Amino acid sequence: MNLTSSSNGRFGLALLAGLMIAAHGGSHAASLNYLGQQTLATGTQFAGTQVGGLSGIDYNARTGGYFAISDDRSQFNPARFYGLNLDLAQFQRSNTPGSAGVAFNQVTTLLTAGGSSFGALTVDPESIRLLPGASGPTLLWTNEGQRSGAGFQSPTLRQAALDGGHLRDFSVPAAYMPTGSSSGAAAGDSGIRNNLAFESLTVSKDGKTAWVATENALAQDGPAAAVGVASPSRVAQFNVASGLREREYVYLTDAVTDAPNPAGSFATNGLVELLAIDDSHFLAVERSFSTGVGNNIRIYLSSTSGASDVSGLASLTGQNYQAMSKSLLLDLGTVKNDDGSALLLDNIEGITFGPVVNGKQTLVLVADNNFAASQQTQFIAFSVDGALAPVPEPTSWALMLSGLLALGAAARKQRK
Repeated sequence: MNLTSSSNGRFGLALLAGLMIAAHGGSHAASLNYLGQQTLATGTQFAGTQVGGLSGIDYNARTGGYFAISDDRSQFNPARFYGLNLDLAQFQRSNTPGSAGVAFNQVTTLLTAGGSSFGALTVDPESIRLLPGASGPTLLWTNEGQRSGAGFQSPTLRQAALDGGHLRDFSVPAAYMPTGSSSGAAAGDSGIRNNLAFESLTVSKDGKTAWVATENALAQDGPAAAVGVASPSRVAQFNVASGLREREYVYLTDAVTDAPNPAGSFATNGLVELLAIDDSHFLAVERSFSTGVGNNIRIYLSSTSGASDVSGLASLTGQNYQAMSKSLLLDLGTVKNDDGSALLLDNIEGITFGPVVNGKQTLVLVADNNFAASQQTQFIAFSVDGALAPVPEPTSWALMLSGLLALGAAARKQRK
C-alpha cells in the first residue's frame, strides 16, 4: 500500500514518524561520580623513554590494561604508545594523590609504511583505539597533521598492529588537506588548521565503524573558537572494512570559557575526544584553555540523531545544516576533593570506558602534560550512575504501538 496516496495516508505517515521520535527521544538520568586521580611528574622515565604527551587512552577489557598514545612528534623519543595498568582502588580524591596504582609495562614504537620509526616532526599522534577483529585486535590511531610555516602535513587515520607495524591508511577526504596560506586565515584557504585537527577518534563496539573529529573548524568552514566564538568541528564516520568515509556531521564547540590574562594572549577551546556509547550517541570532551586562567574541561552527551550529513558540502559557510545535539553531563570545574578543594585540572585530552567496579561502569581521563615542567600527567576516574544513552519512556512505546495499530486499521479500510 502507498501511504502517500491519500490524505489519510499522509496523516498516518506523519503520525507514525512523530510517535517514533517520541519513543526514541526518551531521557537519560546519568551522572558521574568522582572516584579519584593519580598523577605523574613530567620527566618520568620508562624503558628509556620520557612518559608524557598522553593525549589518547583506551581500555582493553580482555586484559584489563590500557593503551595510551604519546603526542611526542619524535622529538624526545620516537613516536610511540604505551601499555599500562591502572588500579582505580588506589586513586585518591586529593590534589596530591601520588602515583600509586599507575604501572607502565610496555612501550611500542609506531612505524611508517616502510617499517621505520618516524623522523622528528614528521608525525603528530593524538588518539588511539583498540579495534576488535576476527583474527585478533589491532589499533587505530590518528596523526593530527600540520599547517605552519615549517610545512604542511595531511591528517591521517591509520591502522597498526599491536607491535606498532603499519597496516594501512584510511581514505581521508581532500577537504581536510591543508592548502593555501600557512595561517589558514587567508581567502581561499582550506583544510585543517594547525594544531586543531584530528584530535578525536572512537570506534563502535562491533569494530565496524570509526569516527574521527577535528578539534575546530576547517579553514573553509568557519572560525576557530575564541572568546564569544564557537567553532563547527567536522565528525567523519568511516567504514572500517572499506576505509572510506560514509557520512559527516558537525559538532559545534563552545566558545572559549574565560578571557585570557593578559588580554589578547593565547586562548583556545576545542573538541579533544569522542567516546562512542552506541552507534549514534557519544561522550564529547571539550577542553578550554586561557593564558593566566588555566583549563576548563566539560564532558557532553552528544548524538548524531537528527543531525545533517554534510559530507557533500565542500564548505559549511553559509549552509543550512543541523549540528549534532549536545547536553552537559559534567563540568569538571565543579568536582571537589575530600578536603573540599576544587580538583586541579591539567590538559585533559583522552577518555575511555574502564572496568566495571562494584556493578558500575567507570570512565578514565588522561591529561597531556605537553612535556612541560609546570604540568603533569594526570589520570582521573569516575563511575557512571544511570544510563548515558536515552532510555525510551514506557508510555512512549505504548503510544507508538497504539499508533501502529491505528495505521494498520487505516490501511485495511483503504484497501476495502
